[in-house]
Formats: sequence, C-alpha cells, structure tokens
Amino acid sequence: MPDLLRLEDLSIAFDGVTVVDRLSLSVGRGETLALVGESGSGKSVSALGTMGLLPGNAAVTGERRLGDTDLTRLRRRDWQGLRGGRVGFIFQEPMTSLNPLHTVGKQIGETLRLHQGLSGRAARARVVELLEQVRLPRTLELADAWPHQLSGGQRQRVMIAMAIANSPALLIADEPTTALDVTVQQEILALLADLRDRHGMGMLFITHDLNLVRRHADRVCVLYQGREQETGPVERVFASPRSPYTRTLLDAEPEGRPASTGTGATLLHAEGLGVSFQRPKKLLMKRPPAFEAVRPLSLRLGQGETLGIVGESGSGKTTLAQALLRLVASHGEIHFDDTRLDTLSGGALRRMRQRAQIVFQDPYGSLSPRLSVADIVSEGLRFHHPDLEEREVRRRVAATLHEVGLPDDCADRYPHEFSGGQRQRIAVARAIILEPALLVLDEPTSALDRTVQKQLVSLLRGLQDRRGISYLFISHDLAVVRAMAHRLMVLKDGEVVEEGDCLEVLARPRSDYTRALVNAAGL
Repeated sequence: MPDLLRLEDLSIAFDGVTVVDRLSLSVGRGETLALVGESGSGKSVSALGTMGLLPGNAAVTGERRLGDTDLTRLRRRDWQGLRGGRVGFIFQEPMTSLNPLHTVGKQIGETLRLHQGLSGRAARARVVELLEQVRLPRTLELADAWPHQLSGGQRQRVMIAMAIANSPALLIADEPTTALDVTVQQEILALLADLRDRHGMGMLFITHDLNLVRRHADRVCVLYQGREQETGPVERVFASPRSPYTRTLLDAEPEGRPASTGTGATLLHAEGLGVSFQRPKKLLMKRPPAFEAVRPLSLRLGQGETLGIVGESGSGKTTLAQALLRLVASHGEIHFDDTRLDTLSGGALRRMRQRAQIVFQDPYGSLSPRLSVADIVSEGLRFHHPDLEEREVRRRVAATLHEVGLPDDCADRYPHEFSGGQRQRIAVARAIILEPALLVLDEPTSALDRTVQKQLVSLLRGLQDRRGISYLFISHDLAVVRAMAHRLMVLKDGEVVEEGDCLEVLARPRSDYTRALVNAAGL
C-alpha cells in the first residue's frame, strides 16, 4: 500500500541532548502502525517532532513526508491548515488538552468552523453526530457540558470526536485509551478501525498496551531510549521477537497474587451510600431531576485487604471513592474503624484524613510543579505534625523515598524532571509518609507502560505486606486488578452488578456485563 507518512533518519535533540536517534518508519493508507516502548523511549516526542509541535529548543532533523508534502519545508500558515485537518491528534491527557472555559460542543465546533466553515445548526448537528459516534451517552446534554463535569474516559472520547471531526488522512493517537475501561477501549478502537477502513485513513497508534497492539495494529515499531529496536508485522514480532528489549516488554504482564495479609477485622464499612448531583436549571424551564452518580450501596473493606473496583468510564468508581473519603457530598453511613465518618466535620474530619490517603490517576496534574519532591512529600507531614523538628522531617522524607524505590538525589528535584512511573512513586510516597490505614488508588497504573506497571504493582504489594495498609484499588485494567485485589466489586451506572473473591469473579463471572469486561480484557 502507498505510504501516507514516511520518516527517514528522524533525530530530535533538546539543547544538544539526543532523545530520538535516526528513526525511520512509514504508515500506509488504511494501515495502523503501533509505536511502542517504555515511558521516556521517545514515542510521543517523535510524533510531536514530526508535526512541528516541539518547543524552540528542539532540533529536528531527517526527512518527514506526508503524502507528497515535504513537512520540513512547511510555513506556519501551512501547518495551521494541516494540523486538525489532514492530520488529527488524540492526546494522552484530555484534561490538559481541553479548554476548561468552553463547553464540549463549542470546542468541537471550533475545529469544524476552522476547517469546514460550519456554524450554527449545521455545526451543532455535526457535534452531536460525532459524540454519538464515540459512544457517549446523553449527547445533547454532554454537548453543553464543561470538561470538568465529565469523567476521564468521557473526556478522552471528546478528544477522539475532535480528532476525527474533519475526516483526517492521518490520525496520530497518543495513548488514546489509557483512561477507558476495556469494553470502551474495544468500542473506540473498533470505531477508529472502521473510520480507517472507510476513508483509507492511516493511523500512528502510540501505546504501552501490547494487548491492544496485538488486536488492532497491522505493524509494530519498538523504541528503546530513542532508538528503533525492531519493526515488522505484529504477528511476527510478537511470536518471535528479535530484540531482547521486545522480549522484556512481552514478559512484563503483572503476575502473582497479593499476599493474604488481612486480619479479618473491618476497617471501612458503608451502608446505603449514594451520591447525587443536581443538574443545572435552564432559563424558564423546570429543574431536571438530580443525577444519581452512585446509587445506594453497601461496601466492606478489611484491614490489610485490597478491594478492586472496576467498571466503565462514568460508572461511579471515582465518585464512590471520593464519597468514602468525604471529598464529595453523599448520603448514607460511612464507618472508618470505630469512627462514623459521615458525621464528622471541621478539625475532626481533617485529623481523620491522615489515616486515609489517595493517589490520583494523573500524577503530573496532582503534583505541584512549583514544589520540590521533598516539599511535596513532606507537605502533609508538616500539616498533621507541626511539632516535628526539621531534621526529623528530612529523615522521614528520605526514608519514604527510599521505600518507594526513588533515587537518593531526587528530593531537591521537581516533578517535570521525572518519568510517569517515577512521578507516581512520588505520589505514593506523599500518601504513605503519614502511615495511613487506608490508601485509595485511583487508576494508578493507567498511564504507565507494562514494565513500569509491573514495578509499581510489586511496590504496592510490598508496602501492604510490611505496613498492613488496606487498598481501595480503582482500575480498568483487569490484569493489574487480578494481581492486586483480594476481592472485586463491579460497577455499572452507579450500581453494583457483581462482587466477590477477585479470582472467582474473573474466572466465573455471573453477570453479562462482567463477562463482557473479562472477554474484552482477553483474560
């Protein structure tokens, strides 16, 4: 098939430091090429450099062609017409890519206006059609929603709708499914494959999920430290990899089971816990009924136990966790150890928080870029223990950073200087320095490649063995959940559809929905 995108000896350097070294690849019309490798291998920077999206201190050399267009000779005006038109982008972090000051519909409509001249009712109809194509519910309502009102997976689907709005010839998808559950992953990738086949679109698919590569890519290019390790058809590379690094990636599936560290005592218990959000009232219209994000449910978590919570995007997983920590308003009873949480407020609630910590999905967004690692990790310690001497604070910070496997010289560095996996370790250190009894882990491995996922799973299991911490583990990756969780709870539309022993649920799911999750994950 004819080449749509061709790179020859692409090299990228920042201030003289080479990060991509003589990369050559091609993407044909109607073909999907997967670009894989661990965090920091140069996958995303290669795509950004190809399309002229790197900052001024980047030096990009080599041949870059899109069809008959020589990308090295484009002027700024030409780039503006090409990006978003002939080339669509799906970025990894939708919350930083979407404008928080504009509604979803307005942002999709902007690209339609710029590249197709659509406006008014025609643009509105096309926006709703695109939202339906990416399988979003309540499309008329979501078109008027703001990015912060959507779940992570819903925001990612909005980004996909924007990327395909102008039927691009080339789609660059940078980790397009990291925030999506496995069933929606399959739907989205099937949608992208259908668009590719119908329009002859080429796709550069950047991902760390080798299961998705196996199912949805035609060829794969493996990168390590900016250098190509091997390229070829997916079946050949996966069946008989020639590079030792490729073999390492293929062997990086999280393995084993968590130890049975539970004491049998209940740490966290909820009864009739539910969360409702009031919908906005439009002018001269009756206020619509409240949206039930979590319908009343019961939950129990033992000391030293891990409860996995899975379900599709928007099923209420994160909202449930936030309600248990009193971060969103809820109704029902919440018992933490011997304390009734739902009755606490003020100072009593703040004192409780040191015993229940949270690690968020996006470590880059949850770590202040203006604080050093030492300041980030010690912030909670200084707040809850103001009488500690500075020497003791530094000692505890150093010991905690060592426990999570970070280098000794990292305390005075800043978050932007670390890889995604290292930033997630910093977030874990910030949480465990307070010696919590409960740690909520909200998609802690979703943005990490398999090798780093395996390391983080090993770290978390080791911490649980040594400290007896209870985990509430939220994830859409069932392979990681299987390696982490003792028990499993499956949510759909804010309701519990199934729960029980993790291995039992995954091996013999009772509900159709759980069965669909397991089948989509390939377990």
